[in-house]
Amino acid sequence: MSAEPSLPNPAPRFGVWLIGARGSVATTAIAGSAAVAAGLHPPTGMVTETTPFLSCGLPPLSSLVFGGHDTVDCPLPKRAEHLAEGGVLPHGLPAAVHAELAEADRQIKPGGPLTGHDDPRSQDELIDAFAADIVAFVRDQDLAGAVVVNVASTEPVPTGDTLPPSSLYAAAALRAGCPYVNFTPSSGLHHPALAADAATASVPYAGRDGKTGQTLLRSVLGPMFLHRALAVRAWSGTNLLGGGDGAALADPAAAAAKNAGKERVLTDTLGAAPQGEVHIDDVPALGDWKTAWDHIAFDGFLGARMVLQTTWQGCDSALAAPLVLDLARLLLRAHTAGLTGPRPELGFYFKDPDPGAGAALGEQYAALVDFADRLRGAR
Repeated sequence: MSAEPSLPNPAPRFGVWLIGARGSVATTAIAGSAAVAAGLHPPTGMVTETTPFLSCGLPPLSSLVFGGHDTVDCPLPKRAEHLAEGGVLPHGLPAAVHAELAEADRQIKPGGPLTGHDDPRSQDELIDAFAADIVAFVRDQDLAGAVVVNVASTEPVPTGDTLPPSSLYAAAALRAGCPYVNFTPSSGLHHPALAADAATASVPYAGRDGKTGQTLLRSVLGPMFLHRALAVRAWSGTNLLGGGDGAALADPAAAAAKNAGKERVLTDTLGAAPQGEVHIDDVPALGDWKTAWDHIAFDGFLGARMVLQTTWQGCDSALAAPLVLDLARLLLRAHTAGLTGPRPELGFYFKDPDPGAGAALGEQYAALVDFADRLRGAR
């Protein structure tokens, strides 16, 4: 009697654990991943779906399983419907990917500590609880690994030794043995109390504050002025935005954390910070849409005074979600390749990249392509 043919091993699946898992960015990323994997929409905005990143071992979108922490209880399918009503998601998409959204929603655990509540648990107990949620997710879903991505609202710059929520989650990611991405300006792994843990991390981690709009443009225009030897005298900006991010950034302390990254790009590129500031205005009626203006005063030959003005109008979640998916896939692949510690090669995605990253977008993109080649060679 001939032996029955053996069944092929199932393809490995990987987890994406989102901090702020019911927010606009997370919902757009989850719905978008399902839509692209099903062939309902092209992967517009996903750099990892372009030619330089093919065949370097990135987990396919169809292999990603989503879960996370959040302090709100609006179910993902309902959140997606709200985003579709606001024009963020295509009409009909929430219904088309309802099953995927509902399954991801079942994997979301309560976050914390809740603002305004006295949590009896110590910081270490909170970290343990968050890490246990992540470990259980990987175990129960039979995953080959998971990456933790912070897409929660911006926190004020912390003072004192108390870890803010973003740093509790970052510490939990390390404790759970998972790669970590900070897509927000919040402290995350950058808190001084986590410096030793970050320095000895056995997993890769990346960045702070995703670069999606105004700062993306600054990282292109700054090098242009530098390379053409044009003297920038002043660079001022204004942002109008609504939604959860707008509400969070109405807090001056949170806005200061956000603006630090915007200003850092110019300082790193031009060698000194030009005059001018960035102002952020919360306009709830705009919802998930934002407008950013820049006014750049510069000198040309023989002191001729000139001005460049730019206007950027975009949908924040639609700009951020493909980058979140890129980063999740790249960090998961870096982990399987045995890489650890900060990944400046991913500076292309951040306002505040890890030390060693260039400031100009072209330089950052070249480093990212080189990183893809390194991952390809690690197969």
